[in-house]
Amino acid sequence: MRKHVIPAVAAALALGLGLTACGSESDSGGGGTDGALVVGATAVPAGEVLAYIKQDLAAKNGLDVEIKEFTDYVLPNTALQEGSLDANLYQNEPYLDDFNKSKGTDLVPVVKAYLPPMGVYSKKVQDVTKLPDGATVAVPNDTTNEGRALKLLASKGVITLKDGSGTTASPADIAENPKNLKFKELEPAQLPRSLDDVAAAVINNNYAQDAGLSPAEDAILLESAENNPYANLLAVKKGNEDDPRVEKLAKLLTSAEVTKFIKDKYKGSVLPVTSG
Repeated sequence: MRKHVIPAVAAALALGLGLTACGSESDSGGGGTDGALVVGATAVPAGEVLAYIKQDLAAKNGLDVEIKEFTDYVLPNTALQEGSLDANLYQNEPYLDDFNKSKGTDLVPVVKAYLPPMGVYSKKVQDVTKLPDGATVAVPNDTTNEGRALKLLASKGVITLKDGSGTTASPADIAENPKNLKFKELEPAQLPRSLDDVAAAVINNNYAQDAGLSPAEDAILLESAENNPYANLLAVKKGNEDDPRVEKLAKLLTSAEVTKFIKDKYKGSVLPVTSG
């Protein structure tokens, strides 16, 4: 019986490969370049920006978008590499570079969309320079976001990092720590919940907003947009950059309509990027 089934399966697989070969060498979450573009995103702000595009801009620009939301920073890239997503929107380029290096993936940036500034939040102090001696500060536990958090603290002289410390700086790279701060490394999504237990927490923008915090109003220290390398970008698996659906979404993400949406909705808590 199996001798008759195997050729049939092989024929079906061959037909399937033939139908998808013209679209991409990798599996596509949206069923090829003619179907919906399946985009992974964290809820805020990426999911909200994509929802606006889907509702108000996509159809009239000949684009069908399906949004899949994630609550962490690893699965959207894993799903993109494996082919259940066509693209994702949630990460910055230093994080993407580190992910590719550590996971052996081949994901590439398409266009920068917006900057969600990282902030320091506290229920104990109103000024980051007033943190008490020996205080515990919670920081993200992934390599690039931890380095980003430490650089933000260093920008106000709370700590000093060793010369040459890059985007992957860790507590081991702290040269001076005059307040003898202790650092508690947590999953980024857990950081808002840590505020009752620590003196301060350095929280990624999306998780701050998910928790009802306003970066523009509640952060005691917020990143500046000037020369900031951490703009969030649209990413795809290498080889899919020229997918017409990806090109349409990239154009919409930097359009005047999306720029206005970001300015009106987030009021400085998220900053638009109008060029890639």
